[in-house]
Amino acid sequence: MSKQELPVLAPAEACCTPMACEPLGESDAAELARMFKALSDPVRLRLLSLIASHEGGEACVCDLIGPFDVSQPTISHHLKVLREAGLVGSERRGTWVYYWVLPVALNRLSSLLQAPVPTRAHA
Repeated sequence: MSKQELPVLAPAEACCTPMACEPLGESDAAELARMFKALSDPVRLRLLSLIASHEGGEACVCDLIGPFDVSQPTISHHLKVLREAGLVGSERRGTWVYYWVLPVALNRLSSLLQAPVPTRAHA
């Protein structure tokens, strides 16, 4: 067996998540909090899941009303909150509005929540 030297990474290089590397700035924290707040409602979380899993990656608002026991205006309000939080995009096509998930936003939330690789064992 040959011995290989493994490079020692500096702490900043070893870390891949923003929150574990350095504290969030005020504007980043405000933007991310708006996204998390939008997702804290069960209806909005389900709406995001329905849109993301819909065939073709986008869903007509007409397809999003049926699965919920709330009115159409309430669904529209929840979609507006998701859109204003930067989690979904939308486009009007004729009388219907189509929604899709914005991958950049989900990637940002996901990377923020990834646990850093421990540098030492915790007891």
